[in-house]
Amino acid sequence: MNNYQSVLKILIRRIVIVFLVYQLCRILFIVFNRSYFPDMSPKVFWGGAVYDLSAIGYINLVFILLHLVPGNFKYRTGYQKGLKLAFFIVNIIFIATNFVDFEYFKFTGRRSSFGLITAKGMHNEIGGLIPLFLMNYWYLPVGFILVSMAIWKLFSTPKISLPLEKISAKQIGLQSMFLLGTLAFGFLAARGGIDEKPIRIVDAVNYTSIGNTAVVLNTPYSILKTLGSKETLIDPNFYSKKELDQIFNPVITTNPKGAPTKKNLVIVILESFGDENIHCGYTPFLDSLITKSYYFKNGFANGKVSIDAVPSTMSSIPSLMNTPIISSGYSLNDVYGLPKILKNQGYSTSFFHGAFNGSQNFDQYCKVAGFQNYYGKNEYPKEGAFDGNWGIFDEEFLQFFCDKVNTLPSPFFASIFTISSHIPYTIPQKYIGKFPKGTTEIHESIGYTDYALRQFFKKAKTQAWYKNTLFVFTADHTSSSGTGKYTTNVGKFRIPIFFFDPSKPEFHGVLEKNFQQIDILPSVLDYLNIQDTIVTYGKSYLSDKDFVVSYVDNVYNYIHQDYYLAFDGVKSIGLFNFKKDPLFKDNLLDKAPKIRTPMEQFIKAYIQSFNERMNNNQLIVKSK
Repeated sequence: MNNYQSVLKILIRRIVIVFLVYQLCRILFIVFNRSYFPDMSPKVFWGGAVYDLSAIGYINLVFILLHLVPGNFKYRTGYQKGLKLAFFIVNIIFIATNFVDFEYFKFTGRRSSFGLITAKGMHNEIGGLIPLFLMNYWYLPVGFILVSMAIWKLFSTPKISLPLEKISAKQIGLQSMFLLGTLAFGFLAARGGIDEKPIRIVDAVNYTSIGNTAVVLNTPYSILKTLGSKETLIDPNFYSKKELDQIFNPVITTNPKGAPTKKNLVIVILESFGDENIHCGYTPFLDSLITKSYYFKNGFANGKVSIDAVPSTMSSIPSLMNTPIISSGYSLNDVYGLPKILKNQGYSTSFFHGAFNGSQNFDQYCKVAGFQNYYGKNEYPKEGAFDGNWGIFDEEFLQFFCDKVNTLPSPFFASIFTISSHIPYTIPQKYIGKFPKGTTEIHESIGYTDYALRQFFKKAKTQAWYKNTLFVFTADHTSSSGTGKYTTNVGKFRIPIFFFDPSKPEFHGVLEKNFQQIDILPSVLDYLNIQDTIVTYGKSYLSDKDFVVSYVDNVYNYIHQDYYLAFDGVKSIGLFNFKKDPLFKDNLLDKAPKIRTPMEQFIKAYIQSFNERMNNNQLIVKSK
């Protein structure tokens, strides 16, 4: 058994090395993202070890077999060299994903899934994004290479010679039993212990507070749990149809007070303009415009990435899945959003995005949503405005947008999605030094886009359509620079949303009620006096309802008035007064049952309605 014991020691040594590297990755993840996790306890490392062993178990079950399978062949030098190389390559690939999330987490607020790590829905950009990532975050590949070299060195020492030996039938039997025992141990590690069910991503909350689960998790585990799977929503059957409709029914009929106004509609989606970047000196134009607008002080995104923003804003569909709707199996579901609604009212409809055509599948979704025209980088007619990475600089593309809008038949609906405040935050050379650098790298590009918007409005004011237009502003999601209250599952979704009507200076003020991207559609219909029957998971600004729903890291985030409820799909895991307790220090879950119970009923009904309608392609009322 000497040789067999030697091989076992080699296997244990390699797994221990990999396990220790996972611990190093967790420490580095915390270092890179410390401001996002203000209240960690040592328990996160215990939970982290459970998830690390789970990932390592899944990845290396085959290698346990290859190391310990009975037989004399495994002592051959060629076999051992090949086994070491294969073990190294497979494990190092998964370790690399941890390095990606040292920085990528700042943008998504969660560990990367298979869809995110492969940039699903961003196929057109991926070729340019990889070298861009390597250039801007050069220290990550350098660190990864150094760690890889250290791992290989540790795998290669000490050198062990395994002479061939005769193996008796008894030894083969013992080795087989030992192999089965070791595989069983590896399987238990993979499933996270001996509990009835394997651990899930959402179970990380058992080891830390809500919002800190990314520290407990590791990226390889998150990827393995979503690898190759087409996300299918499960109908939880919390309520009967009658009960469901009584608690939450997304079908509403608008009741205008007068005839349709036939006002033009312009929706501006601002890249990464989180609430943390407004009123801080970087957006003087927008700050001024807000004072003349109907401003939703408690505005929220319904997703954490750009690809979530378009369905939320245009079709009132929240992002309640791990996979963005545009990239999911539900991407071709029928929707009845603003483009189709307004087209039925005689509007021309166009969507503008200065990035490469095909970027994030926006052009595909715009066809599904019913936009008549799509204008991307390919349609921009001039040379010299390409930012070198994403597309056309905001100033030039906003001017193009203004010119193009001027040719649209009225009334029109036009939406533009800006790009310059996206990483790598490139601004034109001629403006270097013009805008404040600020405290984070995004601030200079925020200032540039704010300036580009000023120039757009300067030109738009001279156009005949301007006075008869409602402008709606929203960000797609928050930026990566949030700290303090912007790191919680409430704060990481806070964005500015406001309506501006130049023909109605009296339409201004600050609304304290919670408002979200999916509220834009029903609010616009009410403002434009359009009567219709729609499926919306939001509510109008005129409604007395006051809720916001989002989803991240397998947790449903439900806000009602001053309270935030975290729900894992089965049970509530946290309740906080987010206005008095913005950092979630006092969990009221067991202290406020009168608040908790109706909130639980609502979020259950909301999830059931969403899942049922997505699965059955019922986002349009049958009469449509």
